[in-house]
Amino acid sequence: MELARDEYATHTAYDELLDRELKPRSAAQPLFDYMNSLNEDEIVNRRQAVDATIMAMGITFTVYSEAGNIDRVWPFDPIPRVMGRKEWEAIQAGLKQRLRALNLFINDLYNEQRIIKDGVFPAEVLEGSGNFRPQCVGITPRFGVWAHICGTDLVRDKDGTVYVLEDNLRVPSGVSYMLENRQIMKRIFPEVFRTTTIMPVDDYPTRLYQMLASLSPREGTQPVIAVLTPGIYNSAYFEHSYLAQQMGALLVEGSDMVVGADDIVYMKTITGLQRVDVIYRRIDDAFLDQEVFNPDSVLGTPGLMRAWRKGNVGIANAPGAGVADDKVVYSFVPQIIKYYLDEEPILANVPSYLCMIEEQREYVLANLDKLVVKPANESGGYGMLIGPRATPEERAQFAELIRRDPRNYMAQPTLEISTAPTLVDGKLAPRHLDLRPFVLQSDQLYATTGGLTRVALRKGSLVVNSSQGGGSKDTWIVEDAA
Repeated sequence: MELARDEYATHTAYDELLDRELKPRSAAQPLFDYMNSLNEDEIVNRRQAVDATIMAMGITFTVYSEAGNIDRVWPFDPIPRVMGRKEWEAIQAGLKQRLRALNLFINDLYNEQRIIKDGVFPAEVLEGSGNFRPQCVGITPRFGVWAHICGTDLVRDKDGTVYVLEDNLRVPSGVSYMLENRQIMKRIFPEVFRTTTIMPVDDYPTRLYQMLASLSPREGTQPVIAVLTPGIYNSAYFEHSYLAQQMGALLVEGSDMVVGADDIVYMKTITGLQRVDVIYRRIDDAFLDQEVFNPDSVLGTPGLMRAWRKGNVGIANAPGAGVADDKVVYSFVPQIIKYYLDEEPILANVPSYLCMIEEQREYVLANLDKLVVKPANESGGYGMLIGPRATPEERAQFAELIRRDPRNYMAQPTLEISTAPTLVDGKLAPRHLDLRPFVLQSDQLYATTGGLTRVALRKGSLVVNSSQGGGSKDTWIVEDAA
C-alpha cells in the first residue's frame, strides 16, 4: 500500500507502526508484508467489505448533538494498531496496579479516611467532589472492591512514553466495539490470523460474566445477572444489549425491576417476579435509586440501595465508585499507589496542574494558550479547552470559569500524541490515537490484551471520541520478533 508521504514528510509525532525512516517497526513487519501483497483493487474491495459487514452486524453509536439522537454506523479503520507483547505485559501490570490502589482508596474514603488523616490526600479535594456519595459511608462491598470495571485511557507521547490520561470508573464504555472490531477483522482478513500470532480478546464476555457472578449473594447457585440500561436512546445502548446477549444476561430498564419489602431485587416477568442477584448498571448514581438519589429519575429502581446495603444484590460498579473518577483525584494516583501498595507506579500520569492550588492556577491562567484544561467530572471530551487551538475569546471564557470554581479544573501540557497509519483516500496517512484497555476486579484481576483504539479521523485532530468525529481500529498485541 502507498504511504501518504507528503503528510509523513512533516510528521513529528511518534508513529505506532513506522519508525523515523518510515520503515515498519518490528512488531508491525508482518502486517506491512501482508498489506503490500494486496493490489489496489483488493484494498478497495476489502474496504467495501468492512463497510458492508458493519451494516450487516448493525454496529452503531448515537450522537446526542444531532436532532433526534441519530444512530450512526460505527466508523472503523481497517489498518490495525500493533504492539509487541513484552511492552503490553508491562502496561497490563501497570493497569492492574492502578485499579488495586484505586479500590483501596475508594474503600478508605467511605470508611476510615486514613489517607486524609495521614496528610497524603487533601481533605478539600474530597469536600469538593461531585461524585462522593454520603449514602455510601460505612459500607464495604464484597472483596472491598467498588470499581469492578475500569476503562483507562492511555496515550503515547512523541518520545515513546506511554502515559495514563484518565481513569473511567463510573460507567466506562467501548468494550463492545473492541470485540466487534476484532470480529470484523477476522471476517475481512482471515488469512492474517492464520499466519500471525495475535493475542485474543474474545474471552472478555466470559471474564465479565465470571466477575459479575462472583458478586452474587447466593453462592452455589446459578446467579441471575441483569444489565441495567437507560434505554434505547442512550448513546451506548448498542453496547448494553451486546454485552447482555454475549453473557446470557437479562437486559433491563429500571421500571422492569422492583425491590420488595424483603429488600430483595426482583424482575417483573409474565410468570411473576424473578430474583436478580447481580446488576451491571450502566446508569449514573444520580439516577439509580429514586429513594436515595434523584426522586425525579425515571431510569432507576426505588430501593436498589436498600437491597445493596443489605447484601442482597451485587452492583457493578458499586454506587459511589465515581469518587475516584475525577480528573483532580487522577493527579494524586501516583501518591495513592505508593500509600496503599508501597510500590512505585508502573505507568506514569501526564503532568498536571491543579487550579485549586494558587501557584498552579496562576501558571495555568498565564499559559492557557499552551495547555489543555479539563473540568473534573466531564467525559467524552466535552467541556474542555485545547488552548493552542482555542480563540482568545474562548480562552477568556475559560479563565473566568477557572476563577469562579478552581476546584473543578485541572490542566495538562498539550501532548503530541502518537499516530498510526490510517486508510485515507486509498493511502496510509498518520492519524492521532489513544487506547482504552479494560480491567476487571473482584476477587481476581484481569486486564484485556489490548483494548479499544480510538483514532481521530481528521488530519491533525487530537479528538478521538466517536461522538466528536473519531473512529476506531482493531488493536493487535503480537509476539515480539525473536
